[in-house]
Amino acid sequence: MLVNMNDILHPAKEGKYGVGFFNAVNVEMARAIIETAEELNSPVMLGTAEILLPVMELERVAEYLIPMAKKAAVPVCVHFDHGLTFERCMEALKLGFTSVMYDCSTKSYEENLEAVGEMVRICHGMGVTVEGELGHVGDNFGSGKLANPADYFTNPDTAADFVKKTGVDALAVAVGNAHGDYAFPPKLDFDRIDVISKKTGIPLVLHGGSGLADDDFRTAVKLGVSKINIFTDIDKAGKAGIEAGLAAGEKTMMGLIPYEINAMKKVVAEKIRLFGSDGKA
Repeated sequence: MLVNMNDILHPAKEGKYGVGFFNAVNVEMARAIIETAEELNSPVMLGTAEILLPVMELERVAEYLIPMAKKAAVPVCVHFDHGLTFERCMEALKLGFTSVMYDCSTKSYEENLEAVGEMVRICHGMGVTVEGELGHVGDNFGSGKLANPADYFTNPDTAADFVKKTGVDALAVAVGNAHGDYAFPPKLDFDRIDVISKKTGIPLVLHGGSGLADDDFRTAVKLGVSKINIFTDIDKAGKAGIEAGLAAGEKTMMGLIPYEINAMKKVVAEKIRLFGSDGKA
């Protein structure tokens, strides 16, 4: 069933379990995520991010994700992640996404506050939930790499002010996490997560989940993280599945699809069980 983020994250926060958000840039990814969630009776979030739109345009993503979510036997939130522009977020709303992240984290605090507050007012009028980001979650590679990530960690007092003034439904925090593959094991600031959770009272979001240690996930969820973003792990699993199919002698794309889906389903199942959302639908 198609739901918004609050329908999934409020029970997760109260029950002290996490819910995975998985990017699904093709039908095979969407199948792997939803089928696994149904098999494990778990709520799930899936969607795409603005940076991924060159691979699959937003309208095309909506064409397969929205109907699949509506038909699912478990709660499914279709979320537009890391929306960087107002126009793209509005497009996601018109296409039927039930949640958006308006990422203004690289702007000044005042600009972030104003932009996200406006997005919340628009979205809430349509029954759509909004995720914001405070601090900045950088990349492990490329132009987004931060020289000193700690300078961009989320300030707990500022987070409380931001949540109060914007009315945002969930908050992505910068606490030592980063997007992409980790070159070195990350060190999450768990004390910061705990304080932010207590001061804001809303579900927190951990971006850059692929590659973190299992104990990091468990501790983060216990302290208030309710949504965990996963893409790199499932993306790499799909590639490995295709390679396994080729090694097995498959000669067609149709023959490779089951390998791709099954490999991704294993990763999704591992994350669902790790986050503790299995049996919670």
